Amino acid sequence: MNAPLPTVVKQHVIDPEICIRCNTCEATCPVGAITHDSRNYVIDVATCNWCNACISPCPTGSIDNYRSVPAGRPYTLEEQFSWDELPAELSPDQLQAAVAESGGDASAVAAEPAAAPAADPSGETAFRSADWGATLPPWSAAHAYTNLYGPKAVQKTVTATVTGNVRVTEVGKDYDTHHIVLDFGAMPFPVLEGQSIGIVPPGTDDKGKPHHARQYSIASPRNGERPGYNNLSLTIKRVLEDHAGKPVRGVASNYMCDLQVGDTVQVIGPFGTSFLMPNHPRSNIVMICTGTGSAPMRAMTEWRRRLRASGKFEGGKLMLFFGARTQEELPYFGPLQNLPKDFIDINFAFSRTAGAPKRYVQDAMRERAADLAALLQDPNTFIYVCGLKSMEEGVVLALRDVAQQAGLSWDTIGAALKTEGRLHLETY
Repeated sequence: MNAPLPTVVKQHVIDPEICIRCNTCEATCPVGAITHDSRNYVIDVATCNWCNACISPCPTGSIDNYRSVPAGRPYTLEEQFSWDELPAELSPDQLQAAVAESGGDASAVAAEPAAAPAADPSGETAFRSADWGATLPPWSAAHAYTNLYGPKAVQKTVTATVTGNVRVTEVGKDYDTHHIVLDFGAMPFPVLEGQSIGIVPPGTDDKGKPHHARQYSIASPRNGERPGYNNLSLTIKRVLEDHAGKPVRGVASNYMCDLQVGDTVQVIGPFGTSFLMPNHPRSNIVMICTGTGSAPMRAMTEWRRRLRASGKFEGGKLMLFFGARTQEELPYFGPLQNLPKDFIDINFAFSRTAGAPKRYVQDAMRERAADLAALLQDPNTFIYVCGLKSMEEGVVLALRDVAQQAGLSWDTIGAALKTEGRLHLETY
C-alpha cells in the first residue's frame, strides 16, 4: 500500500529578531529559495529542498529554525516579510485544528520539504562560485567569540563610544567612506580579524518598528585599532543610492558617518566563525576586495604588520587585489602606498579611470597568474574575497582559469581550498 501524503511539514524559517541581514544565506542557497525585502530575509517553502547549505555559514544561527505547519497552509512569503519575531510553535491541538481546517490528517507528518526544487532544464550544472567557499576556519585560526550581545543574549546591546571618525576617500567626491573607531571601555568585546558587528540605529522605520541592526566588518586587528585598547574600527560607506542607482538615504550608514567623537552607539555581536585568518608561521594570505570590502583585509594586514614588527612571527606572503571605480574612491589608498613592498604585494584595479579601459580585480589576478598559480599549489595559502556579490563569480572563475592554465586541476585544488578552510567568500 502507498503511504498517505503528509499533511504536516516542517517549514524552514528565519528568525527576524537575531538575523543581521548579512545576505550570507541568500548568497549560499543553491536553489534560490531565500529572498529578502527591506526588513526580512525569508524562505520559499515551495523551493527549499532542505540541502542545509545555508546553515553553517549563518553567523547568528537565525537560519536554523523550523515550524510544523499544515502542508496545505505553510507560512507565505508575505507573512514572513511581516514578522518581527518568529510565530510560536503550534501546540498539538492547534496543529490538528489547523490541519483539519485545511482538509488534511494531522497524523501524517513529513520530515522532507514540501516541494523539491525544479531541475535545470538544460540538464547541466551551472558554475556556482558560492559552492567553492569554505564554511570552516583555517586550522590555525584563533577561537572566535560570537553573539555575546544580541536579542537572544543576556545583555541585548553594549554601548560603545566614538573616539574617531575620519573620511578615508577624497573630499568633494560623491563616494564618501569613513573610518570610525569605537571604544568599549570596561565591557568585554573580544574580536578577531574577519569578524563583524551589528550597529543598532536609533529610532524607528516607516512602520514604526525599531530599526534592525546593520552588519559591518571589523577593520582593525584583534588587539585594537590602538594596540592594547578595548576598541575597534569600521569602514563605512555613506549610502546615497540603491543598487539600481535610485536615490536613497541609508539609515545606518548615514547615522554612523555623521557621528561625532564622544557620541555613543548600541552594538550587538560579534559575529563570524569562519572568515578568520591563519595564525601559523609561513602561511600565505591572498586578499581580493572592492570598496568597503577592504575592512577585513585592513585588519589582517595590520595584524601581520604588527607581528612582523615584533620580530616574533615568521610570516608568509601577503598579496592584495583591491578594486574601485577610481583611485579617489579607494579607501586607505595613501596608507597602502606606504607599506613596504617586501611586506605586501599590492595590485590595484580601477574600472572608471578617465581615458583608460575598465579593469577589474579578476583582470589584475590574471595578469599575476604565474604568482597566483604558485600560491594555489602551496597548502599554506589562504584566500579571502570580500565586496559586492557581483564580483564573486568573476573572482572564483579567475582562480579556476589561473589553475587550469598552469596545468592544475581546479576540481582538486578548489575542493581542497574549501574543505581545508582556505577559500573564504564574504560578499553582499
